[in-house]
Amino acid sequence: MNAWWTAFHFLRPHWLWLLLSVPVIYLSFHVRDDMRARWKRYIDPELLDHLIVVHKWRWRFRPIHMVCLLITLGSIAVAGPTWRREQPPFTEDKAPLVIALDLSPTMDAIDLEPTRLERAKLKLRDLLKVRHGGRTALFVYAGTTHMVLPFTTDNALFDLYLSSLSTSLMPREGKDTARALAVISDFLKDEPVPGTILFVTDGIEPRALSAFRQFSEREDNQDEILVMGVGTSRGGPIRAADNRFLTDPTGRRVFVKLDVDALRSLKRIDVSATTLTLNDDDIDWVQRRIQHHLNTVQQENSKMRWIDDGYWFTIPITAIAVFWFRKGWTVRWTSAALACIFVFPTSEVQSHFSWIDLWLTRDQQGRYYYEHGDYQKAAEKFEDPLWKGLSFSRARDYEDALNAFALIDSPESWYNQGNVLAHLGKYAEAAQAYRQALARHHPWPEAQENMALVVSLIPKPKDKKKDNNEEISPNLPPDQKIFDEKGKKGQKTIQIKADPEKMADIWMRNIQITPADFLRRRFAVQAAQEKHP
Repeated sequence: MNAWWTAFHFLRPHWLWLLLSVPVIYLSFHVRDDMRARWKRYIDPELLDHLIVVHKWRWRFRPIHMVCLLITLGSIAVAGPTWRREQPPFTEDKAPLVIALDLSPTMDAIDLEPTRLERAKLKLRDLLKVRHGGRTALFVYAGTTHMVLPFTTDNALFDLYLSSLSTSLMPREGKDTARALAVISDFLKDEPVPGTILFVTDGIEPRALSAFRQFSEREDNQDEILVMGVGTSRGGPIRAADNRFLTDPTGRRVFVKLDVDALRSLKRIDVSATTLTLNDDDIDWVQRRIQHHLNTVQQENSKMRWIDDGYWFTIPITAIAVFWFRKGWTVRWTSAALACIFVFPTSEVQSHFSWIDLWLTRDQQGRYYYEHGDYQKAAEKFEDPLWKGLSFSRARDYEDALNAFALIDSPESWYNQGNVLAHLGKYAEAAQAYRQALARHHPWPEAQENMALVVSLIPKPKDKKKDNNEEISPNLPPDQKIFDEKGKKGQKTIQIKADPEKMADIWMRNIQITPADFLRRRFAVQAAQEKHP
């Protein structure tokens, strides 16, 4: 991340021209107080030297110093010093993380107790605890790559699937890190917030190093790769599924070591790597890198507005201005300076002039009224369409809110249009708005839930027969026929009028399947589809 002083600049640099008035004012007061220059026209210079009483020089803080300091601080404040960007509303302030967990057979090595894989699971649980609500996705890979969970903030759900993972779930052995990177990169391509990919593995193949380099050098890429090495340099045997150890054709146990050289080579391609530690140093390192990367990309994002930090100068300006009320410190031309505020603006500007405009922007004023519950006033002040529309919506002025949201084409705008249209009872149009939001930002659980709700509220077309109050024939065929055991004596027909949705719900509840079995079947199907597209 670049140092803050490299991004430091002024939003309104033309106000810095006021600094030129400081030396002019200061020198003019010195000339005015120079007794020799004032009387040299009227008194002979030789006599003047004896008439002037020379005081011992002693510096003291005078009103002129205060005036010059106030002008300096004021000009810098209104020039808008800034070095950081403002995060847009309705965007995530936590960095998304994609965990790519290696499930190749070497992760069953026991150089870390009980195995490399189980120790990696413990670390990932610790990582989730320090994420504090950050969105996390989980992928696994070996010879193939599969998504276990999309972005979620539900740590309990994440832990459920993480606990069920084992190397036996993978339909194809081996290790294809480059393929895993390609799949995860495609998953992140529509993500609006820059993300981080954390590979938890015991080795990186040479082919994957070139894939990492190409990924990092892509101009359109804003995601970062981190690698956490699992294992030790001394290595250990691989435990098989039946609690035996993997052996080579000669019957000797297969030992695998952590590929330390490959981890060191990652530094040459600007990929940060660490190894699994006994304490939380590796967890803290990963979390710092994730947030650091998000902050760096956000600072470089030209679409984000710069934060005007000039308001901080109001603190020293107020402190210095307190001396203005001290006896003998009144500056006579203060009234003239105040008069300039009202004289120089045109009549049109003066009619709309407000003292609060000197200190707060329109959006800042709107935010003030919004936080204090005056939503109608906030809507009048806001210039940002999203905040203006949100204020109108809180004020229950849904038509104006819809018009404000429609000014921009963004996922947040379409999402809020869907909310407003739902309040207006236009459920079909609201569903379409949510679809537009999901098309620009997917996945988005809130939008998906809202869309499902409004779709369920759309009135269904009525049956013409019921509208005409026509009688339904009693001789309609039954929904289902069930034959009893007494086939020889005859046939018994039972009519069942069951709700299909309730029957499906009962059927789903009766399914007994573990997450591991579910993942094994899904991975097998995906691997077969990948092999035979």
